Amino acid sequence: MSRDRAIARIHSPPRSAMQSGKAKSGGWVLSFAPAEARRLDPLTGWSGSGDTRSQLRLSFATREAAEAYAKANGLRYDVEVAPGQAEIKPKSYAENFRYGRAENWTH
Repeated sequence: MSRDRAIARIHSPPRSAMQSGKAKSGGWVLSFAPAEARRLDPLTGWSGSGDTRSQLRLSFATREAAEAYAKANGLRYDVEVAPGQAEIKPKSYAENFRYGRAENWTH
C-alpha cells in the first residue's frame, strides 16, 4: 500500500461507560481507515483483509503531537473534534430541603 492513499483519523476517544471521572480521558488516538474491503475466509468463516494498518492505534498526549507525527510521516489525516459537554453543577443533599425551593421533587 502506498503512503499517499493512507488516511489517518485523529480523535479523542470517549470515556468508557465504567468511567465516571475525567482521569486518563484527555488523550488523542491516531488510527487508519481501512484501505481494502474485508473478505470472508472460506475455510474458517472469519472475515479479514491484507490491510495491517487498520489494526494500528497510536496514542498521543496532545492533538498537536498526533498531527506532528502524521506530518512527519507524510500521512493525510482528518481531525475529529467531539462536541463539548455541559458541565455538571455540583449540588449538596441539603439543596433538596432548602427553604423557599420552587422546583419539583425529583424522586
